[in-house]
Formats: sequence, structure tokens, C-alpha cells
Amino acid sequence: MKNVGKNDSIIRYVLAVVLVVAGIAMGASSTISIILYVLAGVMVVTATTRVCPLYKIVGIKTNK
Repeated sequence: MKNVGKNDSIIRYVLAVVLVVAGIAMGASSTISIILYVLAGVMVVTATTRVCPLYKIVGIKTNK
């Protein structure tokens, strides 16, 4: 069941881009940049599928 709305999804895509850029700025292979890349990947997956497991646990829905 989808629980991520359209605006939330757009914000997640933008945040993913910001995280990737921050990871590149930190140095492409540093530990922090790898963590940022993983977080960016999570943002893209949750934005694309429009399902956020954390939202399910907390009971939040941003879709209409």
C-alpha cells in the first residue's frame, strides 16, 4: 500500500541528488560519502515505489 504522496516523492528525489552531490564533495570513496550514496539510494527507491517502511511503522501517510 502506497504511503508516499507526490510532493513527498519529489522532495525525496531532490534530496537524493543533494546527497549524491554532498558525497562527491566529501570524496568519492570516503566512508561518509558511501553512507550518503546509500541514503540517496533509499530515497530514490522510496520515491519510485512510493512506499516508505518507516512511514508504515509510524503510521504516516502523505498520499491522498
